[in-house]
Amino acid sequence: MSRLNNWENAEPGVKRKIFTPGDTIMMMEVHFEEGAEGYLHSHVHEQFSYCLEGQLEFSINGEKTVISAGETIFIPSNAEHGCRALKASKLLDTFTPLRQDLIN
Repeated sequence: MSRLNNWENAEPGVKRKIFTPGDTIMMMEVHFEEGAEGYLHSHVHEQFSYCLEGQLEFSINGEKTVISAGETIFIPSNAEHGCRALKASKLLDTFTPLRQDLIN
């Protein structure tokens, strides 16, 4: 079964759906149960995260920022980042270039 356009468990309390990508940009929707974490990691891709619902605390290179529904956060290339859902939350993540690790 293809990973694209299907929900999959990413981490405990976190599920995601990776949308069919364009040539150089891609998106995925990520749902978090309250208290769930997207663990610290980094990648060469630039990322924008738009909070569709809820509230999350992001850590980007050690700096903490809280975003709520209707707000965005930018994650630069190679920045160590992760987040924790302060409430049940939904994100729309956008990456450029394509994250081949997610679509292959």
